[in-house]
Amino acid sequence: MSYLSMMDYETSSDEVKREFDDQIKKHGRITNMKKTLLHSVPAFKAYMEWYTLYDLIVPFVGERALSLYCYAISKGNDCLICGSFFRKILIDAGEDPDNPNLSETESLLMELGQAICVDPHHIPDYIYDDLKKLFNEEQIVLLLSFAGIMYATNLFNTIAKVPLDEVLYNYKLKTKEEETENG
Repeated sequence: MSYLSMMDYETSSDEVKREFDDQIKKHGRITNMKKTLLHSVPAFKAYMEWYTLYDLIVPFVGERALSLYCYAISKGNDCLICGSFFRKILIDAGEDPDNPNLSETESLLMELGQAICVDPHHIPDYIYDDLKKLFNEEQIVLLLSFAGIMYATNLFNTIAKVPLDEVLYNYKLKTKEEETENG
């Protein structure tokens, strides 16, 4: 059950309506998370910086690698919405998100994403070493900062109890609890 309501377009301020319209123009729809975040336009805009970093990272890792990175972080955080969202992206692209064939970069990013969620204080040294072999320091800063925003997005969805978007129902991520129950 949702903890917070989602903003209703018809009763929203002009500023919120502009953000709604912009999201629909850019993405064809507006997600439940974004409708919830729009209770505070500054909070909404802070989370939308995810797209700024995404656009800077895609040129040096590619969309598939970045989607796998997001999936690893979201699954590691047990975020139903983001995990399901990235499952959808990967499945719709013909991928098996739970058993992907990975390049060196994709493997490293998935390991990094998983390690961040397990214990960000003890990420194995070999991951840091491999990052430095593949990326320059600016790129590493972008990747780590992006992980922070992805993690924050996962956290917001979880603690605000944002409901799963209907378009994600067929891609639903099994939670850690469901995986444990089903063996």
